Amino acid sequence: SNSPLPRQNIPVRYFIMKSSNLQNIDISQQKGIWSTTPSNEQKLNGAFWDSSMVYLIFSAQGSGHFQGFARMGSAIGCEKSQDWGSAGFGGVFKVEWIRKESIPFQFAHHLLNPWNDNKKVQ
Repeated sequence: SNSPLPRQNIPVRYFIMKSSNLQNIDISQQKGIWSTTPSNEQKLNGAFWDSSMVYLIFSAQGSGHFQGFARMGSAIGCEKSQDWGSAGFGGVFKVEWIRKESIPFQFAHHLLNPWNDNKKVQ
């Protein structure tokens, strides 16, 4: 791609991506793409351009598990994907899956989010 690389001097950012179902995560793992709601796009794009790396940790709602994590591989564009139907998603962006494994939330209960009242990460 001809797009410039993200900045290399800003810390790594992490986001928990909640999917409404496991099928969307399977599609992402197969195709190396993701799409989120328009309300999340500005925050993710800002992190992509201002950070050295953006990691996305995926979990399907109601699963009680993380399904793996990926690195954000491109900024979010305007192109939409039909892979997720018309569920109100915005543009598509590339993700590079690093680990595809189901891990129960209790394995991460020692991790607390200081930006969410020190609640458990899940």
